[in-house]
Amino acid sequence: MATLGVLVAACLVGLVSSHDTRGVIEVPLNYNGAKRSNCPAALHVDDQPADRQDTSLRLRQLRSEMVRVAAIQGPPLDGYIVTSDDDHQSETVDPRDMRREFLTGFYGSAGEVVVTVDKAALWTDGRYYIQADQQLDCKWMLMKSGHENVPSITEWLKYEFRHQKGVRIGADPTLVPAFVWSAWEQELANSTVRLVAVHNNLVDLIWQVDRPNYNPHGAYPLKEEYAGRPWQEKIKRIRMEMELVSADALVVTALDEIAWLLNIRGYDLPNTPVLRAYAIVTHGSVHLYAPRHKVLRPVDVHLKMDSCFHADCVKWHNYTAFWDDLRTTSQAWSTVWLPSSCGHVQGASQAIFTSILPERRLAKASPVIALRAEKNEVEIVGMRRAHVRDAVAMCDFLAYMEEQIYLGSEGWDELQVARVANEFRLEQDLNRGIAFPTIAGYGAHAALPHYEPKNTTSVPIGSASTLVVDSGGQYLDGTTDVTRTLHFGKPTREEKEAYTRVLIGSIQLASLIFPSNLRTDQLDTLARGPLWSVGLDYLHGTGHGIGHFLSVHEPPISVSYLGERSVSSGCSAVRMKPGYFFSNEPGYYKESEYGVRLENVLEVVQADNSQRGGQKFLKFRDATLVPYEPKLIDVNMLSPAHRRWLNTYNQRIREEVGAELKKQLRMKGFFWMMEKTRSIPEWGTIDKDAFLGFSHSNASTFGDFHALIVIAILFHAYTST
Repeated sequence: MATLGVLVAACLVGLVSSHDTRGVIEVPLNYNGAKRSNCPAALHVDDQPADRQDTSLRLRQLRSEMVRVAAIQGPPLDGYIVTSDDDHQSETVDPRDMRREFLTGFYGSAGEVVVTVDKAALWTDGRYYIQADQQLDCKWMLMKSGHENVPSITEWLKYEFRHQKGVRIGADPTLVPAFVWSAWEQELANSTVRLVAVHNNLVDLIWQVDRPNYNPHGAYPLKEEYAGRPWQEKIKRIRMEMELVSADALVVTALDEIAWLLNIRGYDLPNTPVLRAYAIVTHGSVHLYAPRHKVLRPVDVHLKMDSCFHADCVKWHNYTAFWDDLRTTSQAWSTVWLPSSCGHVQGASQAIFTSILPERRLAKASPVIALRAEKNEVEIVGMRRAHVRDAVAMCDFLAYMEEQIYLGSEGWDELQVARVANEFRLEQDLNRGIAFPTIAGYGAHAALPHYEPKNTTSVPIGSASTLVVDSGGQYLDGTTDVTRTLHFGKPTREEKEAYTRVLIGSIQLASLIFPSNLRTDQLDTLARGPLWSVGLDYLHGTGHGIGHFLSVHEPPISVSYLGERSVSSGCSAVRMKPGYFFSNEPGYYKESEYGVRLENVLEVVQADNSQRGGQKFLKFRDATLVPYEPKLIDVNMLSPAHRRWLNTYNQRIREEVGAELKKQLRMKGFFWMMEKTRSIPEWGTIDKDAFLGFSHSNASTFGDFHALIVIAILFHAYTST
């Protein structure tokens, strides 16, 4: 009872101290950011992280521009916001548009920056906490978005300038989504801080040396044998959607939406095959705004640009003419559909919204999003075939890497893993590069969900920890995304348990049969459950939509209970449909030690006997067919249902991928795959040695011997005909 009294007293003290004058409980906000490692720099001169850059000069230059009237075209600024966006609010941007990366030295894909006269702060999410801490120098405050005591940008600004009046905070309206700008203005409305549109980008003014140029390569048509539908049919569907909301025009700003809508592809984003352009669709015309040297003759013919005077052709305009045309031609329209945010798509920029009179704006998620997510029959078949070829590349690569590491070959560091994985993919038919920079993290780097090896950070692959390899390919008939966790030594009990719990979560999601009215965000708990049961979790979503020879992150699908922003836009409440493809990627990360992530792409299909009691049921089909690592699986933690699923999955790999491996005469990969996909008993305790099978050296010799036999048989059959 004495202990209970102490606890009650402590709670009362906490409640009183955390109440404001109105009696509302508030968590004290930390306006100074998270504790930084190896800071202050003066006390850690010799142990600064290898990829940490000194940004002192860039910050001084930016602050000089903040008070220069010619740059601001108005009174001096008290602060300046830099986002991670380009003019099209792309998730990944061209190197020329990496303004936030240039200013901060932080190269994660998500982050927003505020620079004042004497402070600099960066906000990023849980995927990048560790990476940002390592890459930002000690002049930066790190705000870990998502933590309870972390202020938002507007909360921080109001606190920072609470004793000043007439505070001006600038930002480039072409690089800020309209919904973000509107939210900032509302949150700052009752403060002394005012948001100011600055049309001269201040980072551009100081980034004059060694700034990359946009690539010169032109766009090209995507044949209907891969796209499945002619672009004219897609335009017709868009116009039907416009009629439903009485819109006279639709402004399309997202590059992957334009690429899908017009069946064209290009080279204007790293690893995403798109053309840098804007598009406007009306009921009587289609307008494409793109650099002329990017629109080559095959695209002219494909889009019927010659003498275009009717509704089913495309009129070309220069890329920079978009802004004047939008302001002038919109005068003839009563309602202009402007894309709002939806999952990974942030919608049109503030600059585009302000180009249209408020009474004529219709802010609504782009109709392209829903149409594109539901793959047509040709796209579905293409995605399946692309994933089989991708699995062939992965099996062959993993077999080669495992053998080389066991043989003690030199040079196998994280960069080598990424390079070789990419090379194996390039050998496959219809491959057009990688879908995103390959993630290859060993040991402590495996605990960084989005770690990308560089010359300054790459470490050798050892046998004392896990190696996480997350990679994907772009093929004319599909996009892939797969993650596997490997171990080249003897895993610890903790590592095996973590891996097995992640695998169980993945199996539980993949094996679900569910009614068609289930929301995508409700699926998240299935994958997290095995980790939650022992107090573990991961700070990223469980799944995202995936495109067809397009973006590896595609809305509206988001499997994450963390997606508050998506909920507000209505995109998190998506119901699954046959033809949807999305990722299933639970993980666990122990900071500074090891990481585990397993990722498969799932296809939504009709369930067997799908109509039950008047309700329609669906299930998932694994598109990714790459073996898991047996030595990391504690099979005795698996239930009979889990074992049955794993056996069925491995059987599919042996049949579908095995046939393609033999067809391509990749016998090393074939025998490696056969070794990794052994069936296991569905009941009882399992002998782990029997489950693991041969040692690597035996398997390699065994595989090479059988490869010679197969080649000899094929050669004999060929010469006998």
